[in-house]
Amino acid sequence: MIIIGLIGRIGSGKSTVAQRFAVHGAHVIDADRIAHEVLDEGDVVRQIVDRFGVDVLDADGRIRRRAVADRVFGPTPDHARALEWLEALVHPRVRSRIEAQLTALQAREDGHDMVVVLDVPLLVQAGWADRCDRLVEVSCSEEIRRQRLAARHWGLAEQKAREAAWNRKYAAVGLPSEKMSTVDASGDLAYTSAQVDSIWSGLSG
Repeated sequence: MIIIGLIGRIGSGKSTVAQRFAVHGAHVIDADRIAHEVLDEGDVVRQIVDRFGVDVLDADGRIRRRAVADRVFGPTPDHARALEWLEALVHPRVRSRIEAQLTALQAREDGHDMVVVLDVPLLVQAGWADRCDRLVEVSCSEEIRRQRLAARHWGLAEQKAREAAWNRKYAAVGLPSEKMSTVDASGDLAYTSAQVDSIWSGLSG
């Protein structure tokens, strides 16, 4: 199994790169999607309601992620403590599910190297870099990145909190250069795809 980890700031284009790898046959593990699944777990719902109140639930009794985001992303110490609590609740469950998927995928290998892409926010900060055989750093111009963030309709406080998490914890120093590739996702889809295609070709070269 070849594990590729994607590195990049929010809005840099990691999901686009992951989707291109999937076109080639890679299995993409999307940590954001897994986190959404974790938020449907009964015990997690109960603890979040105990912490933030029943108004974080929708009419079907499911967590309203936007309501929770409003409580954990903000400028105050209370926001910071709430985010730390939420991460402590959700992240270990996400990690466990990712590890289970990796184990299951490895068991399915039939003599040919399967390629797995980890699309994990703050991948290096979360300690996944050592599990990866290759690291792909995705970047784009700041102007394009800001446009993408604006299209997500995130509040300024949420953007700042996510940026702060990156700036506080990320350090490229120490990452082995022989494992690193880069993709500039500033251009159109064809431009980005061509770079991913080149990396894919190198996996079997």
